[in-house]
Amino acid sequence: MKITTTIESTREACRAARYAIKHIGLVPTMGALHEGHLSLVRIAKAQSDFVVVSLFVNPLQFGPKEDLAKYPRTFERDCEMLKRESVDLLFAPAVKEMYPHAGRDRMRTSKV
Repeated sequence: MKITTTIESTREACRAARYAIKHIGLVPTMGALHEGHLSLVRIAKAQSDFVVVSLFVNPLQFGPKEDLAKYPRTFERDCEMLKRESVDLLFAPAVKEMYPHAGRDRMRTSKV
């Protein structure tokens, strides 16, 4: 399983898959994977040739009363689970990669 952390490297990997005439399946997640996620991975594998899982804890999905810092982050465990499912690519960007122009205060208030 290849792991990418930038948008550009992920695009490059997907371009290569498309060039090889592969159908790409995407399973977007925020990590802390469980059987429900894995069932989606299996469906993607059955319906496509190249499976991408994104793992991004998106601060904009948390409301003012929800604690982003307490969201479970189990990256190593998630990687092992995805390897067992033979995922082709894991896209695991940092917040700065996804929101390069957003300030910390804006991330806290969920307004980008």
